[in-house]
Amino acid sequence: MGAGRLYTAVAAGGFRRYATYRMATAAGVFTNTVFGLILVYTYLALWDVKPHLGGYDQAQAVTYVWLGQALLSTLAIGGGGVEGELMERIRSGDIAVDLYRPADLQLWWLAADVGRAMFQLVGRGVVPFVFGSLFFPHALPTEFGVWAAFLVAVALGMLVGFGIRFLVALSAFWLLDGDGVMQMAWILGYFFSGMLLPLNVFPGVFGEIARVLPWSSLLQAPADVLLGRGDPWGTLALQGVWAVVLLGLGRVVQAAATRRVVVQGG
Repeated sequence: MGAGRLYTAVAAGGFRRYATYRMATAAGVFTNTVFGLILVYTYLALWDVKPHLGGYDQAQAVTYVWLGQALLSTLAIGGGGVEGELMERIRSGDIAVDLYRPADLQLWWLAADVGRAMFQLVGRGVVPFVFGSLFFPHALPTEFGVWAAFLVAVALGMLVGFGIRFLVALSAFWLLDGDGVMQMAWILGYFFSGMLLPLNVFPGVFGEIARVLPWSSLLQAPADVLLGRGDPWGTLALQGVWAVVLLGLGRVVQAAATRRVVVQGG
């Protein structure tokens, strides 16, 4: 089997694996919709007091909320990606089996995470987004080019998110318990992705820094592209840079971790 077919099969397997959890998916759709409603009414009250906060009108703010609910599980912003399973395999020593596979460790887990993300987008993300678009004012574009650029932004967000979580998982090679690192990464991701509030709301230098951190690629960047905020090419370029940097750093750390396993006789 060629490398391309192998990783495609891994991604398809990841999709099918998550598709088997139908009750969990239904519960996730319900949870995302309920939290979306809570956030929408909170945003509406906030935007009533301060219209055009962060440069958004109310319709754009509401659209932002439902986009966040669609991407929350898709990009594992609050956790739930493959990093937990990978970290457990490192701790148990089962990672040695993964290293003996005729496949690259990073690409294998990336393919599995892409399969997971695709299912979460279709199975858990679309329904809350459509619900919000039907029952609340929205600001969705009609141009095909904007939607195409948005899908590219989501794909780059997948790469950036995986890059962060892969590095977090690899920390288990050196730490006896990497759960603290994983939980800290989830908290940072939830805040600096813009899940609580759009990063455009943050003032001054803090806001500028937040918008160039890698986590902004997970929600703020796709939202900027979809809502027509700023330069879409600049947004996609920043995401692309972070994807290359994080995946490249992951390969460096993976090589060091592999040498560690060999030295220890794993």
